[in-house]
Amino acid sequence: MDHNPASGRQALELVGQYPQPNGAKLAVAGVAAEQILDSRGWPTVQVTLELADDTQVSAATPAGASIGAYEAAEVRDGGHSYDGRSVHTAVAAIAAEVAPMLTSTAWGSITEVDDALRELDGTPNLSRLGANAVAAVSMAAARGMAHTTGFPLYRWISAVTGATALLPVPHFNLLGGGAHAANELDFQEFMIAPVGAANTRHAIQAGSEIYHLLRQKINATYHTAGLGDEGGFAPPLSRTVEALDLLLEAILDAGYTTDQVKIAIDCAANGFYLGDGRYRLDGRDLTRLQLADYYVSLLKDYPLWSIEDPFAEGDHPGWGTFFDRVSDTVQIVGDDLYVTDARRIREGAENSYSNGALIKPNQIGTVSQAFDAIAAARENHMEIMVSQRSGETSDDFIADLAVGAGTGQIKAGAPARGERVAKYNRLMHIENQEPELRYGLT
Repeated sequence: MDHNPASGRQALELVGQYPQPNGAKLAVAGVAAEQILDSRGWPTVQVTLELADDTQVSAATPAGASIGAYEAAEVRDGGHSYDGRSVHTAVAAIAAEVAPMLTSTAWGSITEVDDALRELDGTPNLSRLGANAVAAVSMAAARGMAHTTGFPLYRWISAVTGATALLPVPHFNLLGGGAHAANELDFQEFMIAPVGAANTRHAIQAGSEIYHLLRQKINATYHTAGLGDEGGFAPPLSRTVEALDLLLEAILDAGYTTDQVKIAIDCAANGFYLGDGRYRLDGRDLTRLQLADYYVSLLKDYPLWSIEDPFAEGDHPGWGTFFDRVSDTVQIVGDDLYVTDARRIREGAENSYSNGALIKPNQIGTVSQAFDAIAAARENHMEIMVSQRSGETSDDFIADLAVGAGTGQIKAGAPARGERVAKYNRLMHIENQEPELRYGLT
């Protein structure tokens, strides 16, 4: 597969133009950037654009802990400040280079802005300006584009992509492991998905009720309810089935059925891959075939409906074998495998690696490329899930993206902590504004 995260923009047949509705143009009068903190307490970039009508629009870039090898690259300062993670270099580049470019002309599409940003950067993976800088500018520009049309952001996304707006099924992270939690669980996320909820409010209510009941169970058994990076609990569990049993018990004890609320997992298999098709899971060394057998056994015993990154990003035989066995019964989602890259998604579809793709705008660097990735997944009949990062901000851009692009699925962490509930509250607000919007999977 092509290892170049920018490849989706370099091949004309993969590039969407995404013109502004009614020919509206974005005129930027000023650009300000600053260093803020994300939910893990590490620096990230926030950008504010002052538009020609004196309106201000802002966006902030999240950051991941579990990072695919082919993601667009952040720029951080190094040195002693924040253990080398300060972003003053990226902020300064926005002021010195991006601001003059953005204010020099009126922009007729988000593609124009994003392609100009990539040309200004001049590297295949945004390693000069930094994806943390470029993504914040691109998201802020998208908000500005929406403002110039008079549309709310999700309606602007629907208009420029041609998608039917849809309120997505939220996937709540209730138990954390892997790189996101200080326990011995190898899988990174154990989530619940209220696929049978009547609407968004009902889905979020279910997530909250199960979350709080799970807290009680964990406190009673382990006398602690510590949290992982995404707000899910991180009790001292060491085996996958312990986490799944606990989650299933909480769903049922909260009064829900497994038709109403199902389980989804993010295995993040890069984290327990030994190389050469071998994995170490729950203290056992497994071949890729044995790992596939293990997943099949979980599917028989638990109401699992979605499995993300079940194999390492480079273990293509593992992905292909598993797809052949279970793709007609479970959603198999590629994250590190695809890194929101349209070309990688198309090649994954051609090789039958997965039937689903995860979308993270900062992973590829720009909004228009995230649109390209969604389009690539959709034209290959893949399911689509929009995702947060483990280091989040209060920016709720991904909620509008999931609704406007009609993906049908979103994961934004636990139904707790401000940076997580900002996304869920945005979904409820959109539903209040347009109660006729359909809720559910595509």
